[in-house]
Amino acid sequence: MLAVIVVPASFAASDIQSRTLRCGDAQYQYLLFSPGSKQPLPALLLLHGAGDHPPNFIDAWKSLAAQKHIVLIAPELPRTLTFESLAPAMFKCVVEDARQQAAIDPRRVSIFGHSMGGYLAYDAATLDSEYFAAVAVHAMGIAEKYVSIIDKAKRKTPIAIYIGDRDQLVPITRVQRTRDLLRKAGFPVHYVELRDHDHNYYDVAGQINADAWEFLSHYRLPNP
Repeated sequence: MLAVIVVPASFAASDIQSRTLRCGDAQYQYLLFSPGSKQPLPALLLLHGAGDHPPNFIDAWKSLAAQKHIVLIAPELPRTLTFESLAPAMFKCVVEDARQQAAIDPRRVSIFGHSMGGYLAYDAATLDSEYFAAVAVHAMGIAEKYVSIIDKAKRKTPIAIYIGDRDQLVPITRVQRTRDLLRKAGFPVHYVELRDHDHNYYDVAGQINADAWEFLSHYRLPNP
């Protein structure tokens, strides 16, 4: 059973909701930004990096989302090893709750993930390929021992990948290998190497977000 409590967000503007809900045996929080519309809008699930939090991601995307009419859903991600196995169910639980609060087109729900969030975004792209329309990842590749997730995708989810040529945490060779494996498996891949860029997403968030949305906005799930 899904239990939901609306929690006021002291830091946020009035157009950002803070919500707490129970998915399975765990309780999670997420932020929701909606431009407001009677017509269903595309939505973006924002997955932050380790040590970061949803307000920063919402701030980085809010201006573009208001301009392009995108609903933003930003959950607080636990920084624990056990969360990875729970993440797919949690992502869908959060999105389904957001659909009760905002006009969202279920065929146009995509993901943007940075670093740790990007790691989880690859899981969503492959394990929930029939739920998420497209995925964009900054500063992360698929770990070598987990490349088998590529073979589990029922649909070839379009994926955009961004990596800096001076990333001090994620080797560019790992990300290039991910790109090549995905393309070999038939996934549509948009790959961008950012010159003189390191692991800091926020330094170039405007550039990445605009390019990522240009890619993501073209995709929707097929009709049932």
